[in-house]
Amino acid sequence: MSPSSDHPLPVFRFRVDFFASPSASDGGGDPVPLCSGRFAECSGLEASMEPKAIKEGGRNYGPVQRAGRVSFGTVVLRRGVTTTRDLWRWFELVAKGGYAYRLDVVVSVLDMGADPRSDDVALRWRMRRALPVKFKTADLNARTSDVGIEEVHFVHEGLELEGS
Repeated sequence: MSPSSDHPLPVFRFRVDFFASPSASDGGGDPVPLCSGRFAECSGLEASMEPKAIKEGGRNYGPVQRAGRVSFGTVVLRRGVTTTRDLWRWFELVAKGGYAYRLDVVVSVLDMGADPRSDDVALRWRMRRALPVKFKTADLNARTSDVGIEEVHFVHEGLELEGS
């Protein structure tokens, strides 16, 4: 057997961990891990700044450009599996009015170079104060064995790159 055929999840190149921030849990200390999942696709890890043009008197060549506010894209995780229902519970809690219940989300890109079973992390993206905005389950089809989460969308208030 090849290494990719004896490992059941070779396409899940991302591990996603969800943490309650210290302020939401016990007022201090380390973030509290809530759940973890594996996903085949992740998009929307982006930040952009809107430029501000400032016209200065005596400067005729063009305006001075300054960085404006930073905005973050909606992150979409596709085709994933988790071992708990915590993502759905989080979405449901927010949908029922718990809009202040934010989590930190860490997307770990796994380094599966030589060994697809490896859990070594190549790099991590941390989203601060994430809020779920869409949850879509996989289609139910008797002809396939697909089980899991088709898509989870969330917005957040900060993006950081961690690791070397």
